[in-house]
Amino acid sequence: MNPLLQAAPSWSVSQWLNASSPITLDSLRGKVTVLHAFQMLCPACVSHGIPQAKAIYQAFPQDKVAVIGLHTVFEHHAAMTPVALEAFAHEYRLGFPIGIDQAGPDGLIPLTMRAYSMEGTPTLILIDKAGYIRLHHFGKLDDIRVGAVIGQLLTEPAES
Repeated sequence: MNPLLQAAPSWSVSQWLNASSPITLDSLRGKVTVLHAFQMLCPACVSHGIPQAKAIYQAFPQDKVAVIGLHTVFEHHAAMTPVALEAFAHEYRLGFPIGIDQAGPDGLIPLTMRAYSMEGTPTLILIDKAGYIRLHHFGKLDDIRVGAVIGQLLTEPAES
């Protein structure tokens, strides 16, 4: 593996939706992982990020590509509760697992958001089969480019 690649940090999730048990990066080894960080009240997340994550979830086989939502709240904390997120996920028909990013000690920037140096939402992160970050993008990203990168990652061997 390229020594310049960054290993994906562990996730700090306080609660999971659409998952029967907690999900870890180690449990996803051998799959390409699409980590979609969003907030319910983020216009770009609702207009582009969430539809893109849903399309990826529907387009690729789940035994090869794992789509993980990360609800990472850094503003409007009182409005974006787990109960509100459950209703949001139901209304938008989000079938993929969604982790709620654990609040940081200062209550502002959540722990996973901080560990991945995210600039905001939506953020799309692609993690290869061996657990390395291969794409890290804040904002809108073209569907064709995302699909091409996922396709390329699927052809690579799962190295440890």
